[in-house]
Amino acid sequence: MEPATSSRLRLPDTSALQLTRRRLLGTGLALGLGGFLAACSGGQPDVLASPEGPPQSGGTLRVGLSGGGAADSLDAHSPVSTTDIARVVNLYESLLYRDENYELQPLLAVSATPSADALVWTVDLRKGVTFHDGRPLTGRDVAATFKRITDPDDPKTGASSLSVLDEVAVINDHRVEFRLNTAAATFDDSLGQYALGIVPEDYDPATPIGTGPFKYQSFTPGRSSLFVRNENYWRDNEPYLDELSILNFDDDDALINALLSTQVDAVGQIPLALLEVIDADPRISILNSETGMWMPFTMRVDKPPFDDNRVRQAFRLAVDREQMIEQVLSGNGSIGNDLYSPFDPGYASKLPQRVQDIARAKELLADAGYPDGLSVELVTAPIQAGAVEAAQVFAQQAAAAGIDVKIRRVDTTTFFGDGYLQWDFAQDFWYTRNFLPQVNNSSLPTAPYNETHWDHPEFNELVAQAKGTLDPDKRNELIAAAQEIEYNEGGYIIWGHPNQADAYQQYVAGLVPNRTGLALSGFEFRRVWLGGDLS
Repeated sequence: MEPATSSRLRLPDTSALQLTRRRLLGTGLALGLGGFLAACSGGQPDVLASPEGPPQSGGTLRVGLSGGGAADSLDAHSPVSTTDIARVVNLYESLLYRDENYELQPLLAVSATPSADALVWTVDLRKGVTFHDGRPLTGRDVAATFKRITDPDDPKTGASSLSVLDEVAVINDHRVEFRLNTAAATFDDSLGQYALGIVPEDYDPATPIGTGPFKYQSFTPGRSSLFVRNENYWRDNEPYLDELSILNFDDDDALINALLSTQVDAVGQIPLALLEVIDADPRISILNSETGMWMPFTMRVDKPPFDDNRVRQAFRLAVDREQMIEQVLSGNGSIGNDLYSPFDPGYASKLPQRVQDIARAKELLADAGYPDGLSVELVTAPIQAGAVEAAQVFAQQAAAAGIDVKIRRVDTTTFFGDGYLQWDFAQDFWYTRNFLPQVNNSSLPTAPYNETHWDHPEFNELVAQAKGTLDPDKRNELIAAAQEIEYNEGGYIIWGHPNQADAYQQYVAGLVPNRTGLALSGFEFRRVWLGGDLS
């Protein structure tokens, strides 16, 4: 089965791709953005060649993304959609972060050092950093930030990874101590999450203030965001741009049309099936990054039919993973083995690669009481490039095992609405994380996004031991053992790890491949500039 988007664009006779009348009139831009984009289209360099020489200052970068909606937010600590994440990365900064090589690096912290028993982590803050309103960053702001994130009455996205945190003690303006109730050998990894941006003591998301390279100017949920250069940013010479405009589109057609008609300068997460077509336009460059990202099918292990592990295993064996990579990702990805965190040193790489086995899938279903197969509803939405196509391909593959998959497509707002985490069988997407931070987010009974409702006592115990084990070799053994349990009994179907594909006009410079899975160089627009004449 060909992915649904594979034939939506075709090369015309001219060297530059043009919108057809049918697509221009029939598709339109999401949420009425056509007029808005046209009004913002001036001031861009009138060049087709890639910029050369040192970075240039000035201009507005117009970024197109999909996946946002009416629930979009500027809250530093509650990003959900892709557009949310793009905003928080540019408005706020965490103490540490993962760079484009997926290596942990200092950001607002210059060091994070554990005590001998890993019960206290001492963090020294970068000096000379100010918030957007001019106030200096201090240890009190760090303490207030983590108090807000872990508020028991209103825990934020990152709270699950901070369950071991008792308090943040302010030693002085530039030093704090994270005092833990349980030894945490990889607590620095937990500090390197984009949802842990440091904010002032009196932070209010309605007037978002951070230390990031761009400052808030305007925001309309599900539509657009505008940010301006932080003139007092602590990095020398950055950012280069005057303004950053983030525009939301509700489908891939509108997103790609905006790029090809030069109404935006860069787009993130383009359908991998369209790479060759888009790359044929001489004005466009492609950024294709290997990642540890994953776009799973999620089976609730506490609801029939998925409360029977034989059914879960049958569904996993129904998948032709190579075909999924080829048809959904056009070959731009790596095969998955129902495990996340492939870059983690403890990744259980010795487990046998699961392959399609229709006969065995039928046997398992029969043993589980479904000798004639069964019917299930799969909830899908355009939450990530390729998600809907993956659902369609899976439905075709599963039919061979007697599984009738009825696809229910909803919009992104509905998917992440009241039904999110309650679907019996659905999808999701996750960016690259190491195992322990990922488990904190998705695979423990205390995790905020435990979409499979997984709660396995032996798995939980192995994770707890791994968190407190300082010896990296022993910790990796525990991680591999925990992964083996999830491999055998878990509720995820992880068929592959998609590459991250983005596209941009050739006058955009500074974008580099990024393994984190975040689009457009991890949304680090601080180092992007526009070539050509900006006058």
